[in-house]
Amino acid sequence: MSSFLADSLSRVKPSATMAVTDMARQLRAAGRDVIGLGAGEPDFDTPENIKQAAIDAIARGETKYTAVTGIDELKQAICDKFKRDNHLDYEPAQVFVAPGGKPVIYDAMMATLNPGDEVVIPAPYWVSYPDIVNLAGGQPVAVETRAEDGFKLQPEDLDAAITDKTKWFIFNSPSNPSGAAYSAEELKKLTDVLLKYPHVWILTDDMYEHLVYDNFVFATPAEVEPQLYERTLTMNGVSKAYCMTGWRIGYCAGPLALIKAMTKIQSQSTSNPTSISQWAALEALNGPQDFVAEHNTHFKRRRDLVVKLLNDAQGIECITPEGAFYVYPSCAGCIGKAAPDGTVIDGDEAFAKALLEAEGVAVVHGEAFGLSPFFRISYATSDENLVEACTRIQRFTAALK
Repeated sequence: MSSFLADSLSRVKPSATMAVTDMARQLRAAGRDVIGLGAGEPDFDTPENIKQAAIDAIARGETKYTAVTGIDELKQAICDKFKRDNHLDYEPAQVFVAPGGKPVIYDAMMATLNPGDEVVIPAPYWVSYPDIVNLAGGQPVAVETRAEDGFKLQPEDLDAAITDKTKWFIFNSPSNPSGAAYSAEELKKLTDVLLKYPHVWILTDDMYEHLVYDNFVFATPAEVEPQLYERTLTMNGVSKAYCMTGWRIGYCAGPLALIKAMTKIQSQSTSNPTSISQWAALEALNGPQDFVAEHNTHFKRRRDLVVKLLNDAQGIECITPEGAFYVYPSCAGCIGKAAPDGTVIDGDEAFAKALLEAEGVAVVHGEAFGLSPFFRISYATSDENLVEACTRIQRFTAALK
């Protein structure tokens, strides 16, 4: 069978975050008491007005194919959103709607990468970035960040990573998995570096834009440095802020030539995003936004709760992130120790497996995100689940010998 499969599959790993979620689901089905902290999705339901917009669209018969890059009404709403929230001017022809954020990245990489092209990606990174680059035939170049810098890429490290082969810089703020968010001042230091390299394009993943805390003010690269506008693909979506992960709508805007190339890829792969989801996304962008702040109040409380409880666990250190709904604690103090069943914790993957086996807490190991020894916890679940999970983690680390 292996000779039948494409060689390109050898360059790609299954999604670690989805694997952890599936594992937790299977263990629950087998009767285990498992708390899953691996899923990257809000636990809140999609707001009623958005669900009603989808129902209304079905009733109107909006169930046919649409244009490959989305309906005109949604593309105009996306232009309005970029102008309103990010002070960026785009025409509808520059807007691209896809069935999720991953297809946006996939289409952009497939449309632009040639063998040998490099893509600079700060680590820890979302698990799909390097694999999509690999699948498109490019070469991911991971640049490690440091906990003492808040997991934020430093300008000198970005500068050192760029070569004449670099085609893209993929940037994510607030970050999955670390929750790190870059202020406009921090971002300007990175854009100053990018101005020196006119051959490097920027893909900025702003999916967690609205999930920020402590009066943090979001900024995006083309907003901070308008000279980068012509080589920046600004990406976002409705999955996180609007609790619409299953609706599968991502979008971006950028230079017209790039959008046309991506359209060609999408026309021969997924074709248009789901028509009904597009009408729901239109309501999400144009409708009431007050629930976002309400959700953020809950997320901030959960973040503070988890950070405190994790820092009370032996061998665990956890910094406080500015955004998203993840923490990325270090388990360095547990490495080299043994679990009660004798399993030696020789890395963060072994830590995550032993924790799941001993206490039924599912987390994602840091190696999957390109930076060890850490692990990711999603706090997009109830306070009760978080307290119980962190109590189990404390118990697990205290039992290590």
